[in-house]
Amino acid sequence: MESAAFSLGDNLAHPVTGQLLSEAERHRQLIRYSVWAAESGFDAIHIGEHHFNDYMLSSPPVVLSAIGERVPDLILSTAVTLVPTLDPVRAAEDYSTLDNLFPGRVEIVAGRGNLFSRSYPAFGLDVQDARGIFEEKLELFQILLREENVTWSGRFRGPLENITIRPRPTRDLPIWIGAGSAASALLAAKLGCHLMLPSVFGHPKMFVPIVEQYKEAWVEAGRNPEEIVIGSCCHAFVGSDRADMRERFVPRYGHYWNFVDQLVSDNTGGKVQMPFDLESFLAGPAVAGSSQECIDRMGELHQLLGHNRQLFMFDLGGVSDGELEETVRRFGEEVLPYLPD
Repeated sequence: MESAAFSLGDNLAHPVTGQLLSEAERHRQLIRYSVWAAESGFDAIHIGEHHFNDYMLSSPPVVLSAIGERVPDLILSTAVTLVPTLDPVRAAEDYSTLDNLFPGRVEIVAGRGNLFSRSYPAFGLDVQDARGIFEEKLELFQILLREENVTWSGRFRGPLENITIRPRPTRDLPIWIGAGSAASALLAAKLGCHLMLPSVFGHPKMFVPIVEQYKEAWVEAGRNPEEIVIGSCCHAFVGSDRADMRERFVPRYGHYWNFVDQLVSDNTGGKVQMPFDLESFLAGPAVAGSSQECIDRMGELHQLLGHNRQLFMFDLGGVSDGELEETVRRFGEEVLPYLPD
């Protein structure tokens, strides 16, 4: 199994010390985070994209460029790229440029961002069209990366006539689709994309039907089942023992999750609420505890999902540099060597 450090870029004050990094400091922390991950044996770094809230990462290609210069071997990927609110032409140019700077290392995880729907009107879009916008723009994005002299027309963007984006990608860039629904999983299979499960939003069991639908649709599309690639993500912390985890991680985790709950509630008019419940979260979207507890949890997750890459989010809830480096390095030394094959 491949491993990745990932971040959505929340910029919150530490719940105990009150320390709050500036946005500039938080961006620099992400670079250090990536260096520690690379030195600790992780395979990839995934960073998110959000707009207009305390998830302060809004330009993944720029940040990944800075990371790529510091670490020579990590896969550089997103978590996710918000395709609906981007122009596919500009996005194709950005990620193709990144690929030219770091050939063979760039991937893209595409998503709708539908839980943060207020960004749609801010970009001049109607959230009611979210599904159609996502599918149309993603297909165009894929075409622009793969083909030259593109002539195209659609509903949600002006037509293109004989357009070739530059620079050209150095390879067929891997594209994942973040799929929390059957529709997105079926789209991933249709387009030949990898599947990324947004499993930080629920118990892994809820994603098993999506995995099965994806696999079935992949085969029905005439694709080789041996080429199926599935990713999952979790909140993560490894301490000296479970008591250490509860003392140091739980205050930050609850603080972070209260932020997420409020943000999702605000963006859905209160229709979606996800209050913090420690025990259910430790059994669900979190991999946290002692080294052995983390190893055991990863075995359970792999048996359930049969996935190929796991994303670990260590940097949530206002974590300090010292604690972040400690847990990343401990995870790399005491957990990564024992991940399922």
